[in-house]
Amino acid sequence: MSAEATNPATPGPVVPAAAVRRKARPRIDLRRLGRAALLGNAARGKLPDAIGHVAEAHRAHYPDADLEPLRRAYVLAESSHRGQMRKSGEPYITHPLAVTLILAELGAETTTLTASLLHDTVEDTEVTLDQVREEFGEEVRYLVDGVTKLEKVDYGAAAEPETFRKMLVATGSDVRVMSIKLADRLHNMRTLGVMRPEKQERIAKVTRDVLIPLAERLGVQALKTELEDLVFAILHPEEYEHTRGLIAENAARADDPLAGIADEVRGVLREADIPAEVLIRPRHFVSVHRVSRKRGELRGADFGRLLVLVNEDADCYAVLGELHTCLTPVVSEFKDFIAVPKFNLYQSLHTAVARADGQVAEVLIRTHQMHKVAEAGVVALGNPYAPASDAPVSETPEDPADGERADPTRPGWLSRLLDWQKAAPDTDTFWSTLREDLAQDREITVFRPDGGTLGLPEGATCVDAAYAQYGEDAHACIGARVNGRLATLSTVLRDGDTVQLLMGQDPASEPSREWLEHAHTPAARIAIQRWLATHPDSAEEPPAPAAVPTRPVPEPQAPAPRTASAVVADRPGATVRLAGCCTPVPPDEVTGFVVRGGAVTVHRVECAAVAHMKSTGRPEAAVSWGDSTGCRVTLVAESFGRPHLLADLTEAMAQEGAEIVSATVEPPSQQRVRHTYTVELPDAAHLPALMRAMRNVPGVYDVGRAQHQ
Repeated sequence: MSAEATNPATPGPVVPAAAVRRKARPRIDLRRLGRAALLGNAARGKLPDAIGHVAEAHRAHYPDADLEPLRRAYVLAESSHRGQMRKSGEPYITHPLAVTLILAELGAETTTLTASLLHDTVEDTEVTLDQVREEFGEEVRYLVDGVTKLEKVDYGAAAEPETFRKMLVATGSDVRVMSIKLADRLHNMRTLGVMRPEKQERIAKVTRDVLIPLAERLGVQALKTELEDLVFAILHPEEYEHTRGLIAENAARADDPLAGIADEVRGVLREADIPAEVLIRPRHFVSVHRVSRKRGELRGADFGRLLVLVNEDADCYAVLGELHTCLTPVVSEFKDFIAVPKFNLYQSLHTAVARADGQVAEVLIRTHQMHKVAEAGVVALGNPYAPASDAPVSETPEDPADGERADPTRPGWLSRLLDWQKAAPDTDTFWSTLREDLAQDREITVFRPDGGTLGLPEGATCVDAAYAQYGEDAHACIGARVNGRLATLSTVLRDGDTVQLLMGQDPASEPSREWLEHAHTPAARIAIQRWLATHPDSAEEPPAPAAVPTRPVPEPQAPAPRTASAVVADRPGATVRLAGCCTPVPPDEVTGFVVRGGAVTVHRVECAAVAHMKSTGRPEAAVSWGDSTGCRVTLVAESFGRPHLLADLTEAMAQEGAEIVSATVEPPSQQRVRHTYTVELPDAAHLPALMRAMRNVPGVYDVGRAQHQ
């Protein structure tokens, strides 16, 4: 974004000429604005000169915008703040002017800009909220009130969690409140040089720990990146100066590898007849610092990235195809945030291409609208409560239902935040959980079997996935399948995993205190802590095993001799036994081995013991299935614990003609129960039907053949 509102007398990050993103207008002199403000109000109905730059920036996004509310807001703000001075010595009115200009540059709509001009009037002057409502309407009053409340928040370590909670709830109700607060903080950071060093450091730390993560989650990258650079300069001055030196040295180079690669990309797209704008996007200071720490010595192409802007979504993929066909792609750098947008509304294709000399350029591909949202986040989405005619061309917000505030533009993270604060058992839990969430700046995407997706922080587990998908109903989760394989709830998920959550049917299912060790998202931690807080007795002692059967488990019987008249071996007279480790049955493919006493044991060919037998030199024996159709097999069932489960399971087995030879039920573990049954069937062909019948018993989520190692 433009740094036009920067106080030229205040030291701050020096952005090299190459870093200018758009054609800059003449630098605004805040002292000149201050003098203009002190000259008195402009003629009635005429736009004051002091807000000419705001009007110009606003009309760039909204050509038909009505500027009258801005004129009246400026007149009220100027007269109210007259006589007040900033610590820098400038008239106070220069501050709301600069904040409003920042938002106008980002594309904020008229209501937001009007509230921005007035954002300090209720706090610092005699203007009341009732006056604001009478003059400018309820929307402006609501925004000014929200920002006024934020001004009272201490964001530091001693912050009152309840105050911060109210602040975030206000933000969730209308993201424009936080947009104004972020622009306000940015201008204060730009002019922080007049403060004592210790106060600069305190404000910078708060900005780093709370406001920058919030800007990231609201998708306002233009604010976030400049705030990061300003904080970097204050908290790490030596590293900042070193990074600034690297950027200045690179800017002075005679040749720019990125410019050469950009020309190649333009040529490729021109030949493919794809209308596109190819820009060089310099990295900001913190980004250069991170890259230098990751890669060591920097090369020319490391100081920026290429940005390709197109008109339609389909053009993004067309550009990607041409670049990967005509240039050398670095496949590991490809990411598709269009098909799966980030949690903060961000959409773009990321890739990288390499030149023969080893220079690698990162490339961002997006539409013009995606770029607008990438830079300004929720600010670019306009007024979510305005009629469609006042919305940006590509946005048509829905009217609020029944007068209820339900902001359709807020990103998913902010929507979830409102649920967290309602569900948190106490304010401290909400505060600590939120701080942990703000510290996590990387997200993964996992897929559900139905094709849906879940956005989770890096390091999230199946516990987090369960609560993200089912809310408090996840208390009944008993396990998961990750990429088709059974997994514990503590399994850490990776980007792109497919997760199927196994849910129990018992409404009285309880979460385990151990789940807190594996929960990383606020949704999971707050739901579990809330349950534990309302069930202190259960929290002290583990719940009684839910798998206690309502009738005795059959005593394990001595296994009958494992003879197999159904198997024919090539050794006449030899005793043939079916191996207990894999319990082969017709029509399994089998193999035999001669063991002590000349007997032949029969294994399924995929049994783990086969490789061991061969490695120890056991002689093999050819075996095959005979005419007998009966079989004995060991099955393992996985289920959650519930009353009458064992009775229902054994009844289902009996109806399929299975005779239970022995049964073992292991003690419950995390509400899951493992059953092992050895059964005899009159016909091996009935085995698939038996396993299906067992799986259909409510509470049973997996049945398989025994595979002992």
